[in-house]
Parts: sequence; structure tokens; C-alpha cells
Amino acid sequence: MSLALGTSVHGATFNIEDSVQHMHWQSMSLVLGDERHFRAVETHSYSDASLSLNATAGVCDLPWLEMRVELDERQGKSRAVNLVPARLRVDEAIRHESMAEFITERGDSGFYTHFYLNDVTSLIEEMREGDAFYLGFEQGEQAPWYMTFSLQGAEAAIERMQAACHANTNASIGTGRENR
Repeated sequence: MSLALGTSVHGATFNIEDSVQHMHWQSMSLVLGDERHFRAVETHSYSDASLSLNATAGVCDLPWLEMRVELDERQGKSRAVNLVPARLRVDEAIRHESMAEFITERGDSGFYTHFYLNDVTSLIEEMREGDAFYLGFEQGEQAPWYMTFSLQGAEAAIERMQAACHANTNASIGTGRENR
């Protein structure tokens, strides 16, 4: 899956700059006017889904984890569809409990999952060193929904994403301009 045409952040389509492949992962800058986000993304494991770690210039130390699943059609409205318990794990590491919010964005053909994590820093460190990222979503009476993403290249992609975010933030501070 190529992300060369543009990608969505919070419902807006951003231009992609400086995309670099790192085995199964990519790192890139997402730019729209003065707004900049930085992303490490895995698009290898599924033809219709991606897992990304994202950071915003000016607040690089508050990254967020997101999953996107391609839907058959563009959505008519933005809305939170559901909030469910989720379990995240890297290899055989300790499981991270989370809440996963499923969101659609008007005009977008994606279904987004935002994860609310207490300790994203530990999860990022595990992702840098791991081989596989496991997700499990509770579905009430139905069996949980599971997904597995490759972590081959994640370390290099995450490192490059974080370095680009901090470099951009430092350059903005030097010019008196913050990108948010």
C-alpha cells in the first residue's frame, strides 16, 4: 500500500513529505500549511489496514497510536462509532490494556481506531525491539477481533519520526513560530 498521494490526520488530508521505507514500515512528514505531523506507519501486514505511531510538532513527547481500516465507501459524517476495551502486546511482553475508540471522518473512506494508553512510552520501546504487534478488541458477546502487525523496520521508522518531530520543533522555536 502506497501512501504517496496524501494521508488523513484528524479528518484533514495532508501532503506527504520525506517518506522513507524501513522494511515493513515507513516514516514521513505530514504537512498542511504550517501544520506538521510525523508518522511511522506499517502498511505491510494487511492490504486494507495500517498501524501508525504519530507525533505533532511542538508536542513531540505526546505521540498517539492509531489504526486505519479501509471501508468500501466514503463516510457521510464524522462520528465516534464505538468505544471498546482493547489489548495490545508486543511479542510476549506484558499486555497493555487500553480503550479503543472507533471513529469515521466525513468524506474519508477509512475507519480509524484511536487507543487511549496509560504508558505509551513503554509500548514504543517494546515496538522498537519487537517482531510482532498484537491487537485484540472486545466485541461483547462475539469472539474478540484480533490483528497482528509486523514490527520489522519499526525501530528505524520510529526513531526517524521522533527525530524529525524534535528537529522541526526546535527549528520552529528558533524562528519564533510553532507548528500546531
